[in-house]
Amino acid sequence: MIEKLTHVPIVVSDQDRALKFYTEVLGFEKRADYQNPGNPRWLTVAPKGVDVEMILFQGKYQLDPRAPAEAGSGGNHWVFKTNDLRKDFETLKARGLKFKDPAPVEANYGLAAYFTDPDGNHLTLLQPGPVSPRKA
Repeated sequence: MIEKLTHVPIVVSDQDRALKFYTEVLGFEKRADYQNPGNPRWLTVAPKGVDVEMILFQGKYQLDPRAPAEAGSGGNHWVFKTNDLRKDFETLKARGLKFKDPAPVEANYGLAAYFTDPDGNHLTLLQPGPVSPRKA
């Protein structure tokens, strides 16, 4: 029986640039970084305290030409839960992260902030609803 998910790949064009983004901008931890002879470099990162590691796999996406234009990075989209999105939004913005919208977006499912990594992979910070009112 399957027990749990441990790794997910994210395709990047430059592993060192991606490592810098995920660790220095998003604050993730580097978990593994090695290369066995004849194999690609194995480089993983993860948010502190999270078991699932993201494999920063060097390569290039080739979208299926039948995919709709809005599929973006091959339809991949990672969502990270937070309990204080407004605070995280300001912290990441101060580190140079460019969000899609000038402020978090309020919706019936909660509060969200959308952005991409340097390779165009779609990422979201989500504070699941209900959304607490803004402080004056």
